[in-house]
Amino acid sequence: MQRDQSIKIALVGNPNTGKSLLFNRLTGLNQKVGNYPGITVEKKKGTVKLGKNHSASVIDLPGTYSINPTSLDENIVLETLLNTENPEYPDVVVVVADVENLKRNLFLFSQIKDLQIPTVLAINMADRMDRKGISLDIDLLKKELNAEVLLISARKNMGIDALKEAIIHYKQFNTSVIADISDRIDAGFFRSLSSGFPEIPLYRAWLYVTQLFNLKSINTDFKRRILDFEVDEKQIKKIQNKEIILRYQYINEILKKAYHFDASQATGFRYTLDRILTHKIFGYVIFATVLLLVFQAIFDWASVPMDFIDAKFTDLSLLIKNRLDTGPFTNLLAEGIVPGIGGIVIFIPQIAILFFLISVLEETGYMSRVVFLMDKLMRKFGMSGKSVIPLISGTACAIPAIMASRNIEGWKERLITILSIPFTTCSARLPVYAIIISLVIPDKKILGFLNLQGLTLMGLYLLGFTAAVLSGFLLNKILKVRGKSFFIIEMPDYKFPSVKNVTHTVIEKTKAFVFGAGKIILAISIVLWFLASNGPEQFWNAREKITAENPHLSGDNLNRKIASYKLENSYIGI
Repeated sequence: MQRDQSIKIALVGNPNTGKSLLFNRLTGLNQKVGNYPGITVEKKKGTVKLGKNHSASVIDLPGTYSINPTSLDENIVLETLLNTENPEYPDVVVVVADVENLKRNLFLFSQIKDLQIPTVLAINMADRMDRKGISLDIDLLKKELNAEVLLISARKNMGIDALKEAIIHYKQFNTSVIADISDRIDAGFFRSLSSGFPEIPLYRAWLYVTQLFNLKSINTDFKRRILDFEVDEKQIKKIQNKEIILRYQYINEILKKAYHFDASQATGFRYTLDRILTHKIFGYVIFATVLLLVFQAIFDWASVPMDFIDAKFTDLSLLIKNRLDTGPFTNLLAEGIVPGIGGIVIFIPQIAILFFLISVLEETGYMSRVVFLMDKLMRKFGMSGKSVIPLISGTACAIPAIMASRNIEGWKERLITILSIPFTTCSARLPVYAIIISLVIPDKKILGFLNLQGLTLMGLYLLGFTAAVLSGFLLNKILKVRGKSFFIIEMPDYKFPSVKNVTHTVIEKTKAFVFGAGKIILAISIVLWFLASNGPEQFWNAREKITAENPHLSGDNLNRKIASYKLENSYIGI
């Protein structure tokens, strides 16, 4: 039988529903998976084998709460699902929902279902239902939603095969709307809309009319028809508000019958922990303590492997000098290339520890609490709580950090965050800081357990953050905008970090440092070797001059004196 490769799947869902983890399960590809909103800032693609004779392409769309976009990332979802001429328009949509936040997740599902695309609802994190005191009537949900509904756990790999099997039969899905609420919103308006665009589903026509300014790739003739359809802004807002109310009313009626929560069966301590971690005083103390522990670990944990690497590269340089004939190539290898590579490798432990700890904080769900905690403070500097994630991500590299700022809703907060990120200390600066601190700050303990060098490193990072927020404060005074932006954030459940995801993050970030900043470090090392190994005439006459001026010196003392004189008179010393 011929293999069917035509199925195109789109994964859609609210932030932190496990959508990206499901993408990894389906495709086997690696993608960053974390617990703060907007982690997926670009469309990710992969392929999945659905059965012996079926395979499909999968696109992981950015997390969104609605297909009425409020950020640049959410525009991607709208454009992909609305425009049937889009090459990435899916054959079937998998809406990933969190079993603990089903009410809000069903709002997005109902919107997508009303576009009349074959849609399956994958309720994720089903392995937690018993622990959380949750029970679901799946058959009733299927009946009420007119859709295929499945329980899965992407983390535990539960229900994935059933999801694949359902996708194979997507052409048999019921594509009717969940509930026709148009008459209850504004019957006259929607009759007019249906007459104006009879060839497309009613809700799709509504989105074209209201979201035209968010759509880039759209047929010119069709765009002209939309512009000719007269509708005023006040009417749009009124209809949108009614839509939200009526959708949630319908969802509430369904969940009253199909969703049951028994508090006596719930065993979680999430809410108690949330109150502590987001406390207006203790929350900041805990966050400062976490940062202190991170920077202490960078110096304390990394000292042993760094000393080992340093010793081995020193031995390698001496071995090259002793085994190879003396000459320019040997000097280049022993004093330029090997020390240059050593200068890169020696910082891998510190870089790896930094990214390991940040990744663990993201995976556990703590970083979302930090975002919520910092929102009030960051707004005084023209940013929002969501700016904290890009600013912290800037410790890795400014470029992906700037890309991560795209999920900040307000254009002013987004622009201020983007302009402030370069002030934070990126991983390329960490080796420079480490060298300076090692040379200037003594390696001793304060209060018996605090490493002075670790405290200094934390101070330098905080100095960068201070410069970033102060620049934000100045930009906030310069940039004027009417109205206030809003702040919405998903508070995910606490989770044990995924070893696979943390390991992948550490490897990818460390590789980025080695092949990014590492190339520059190696090149500079070779240039410095050349400048230190060459000079004007007095450089080449060093042995004769020093021997004549110091006839009493010999052996190692004479060689050290000559080396010192050559360095002073080399191109680097002039």
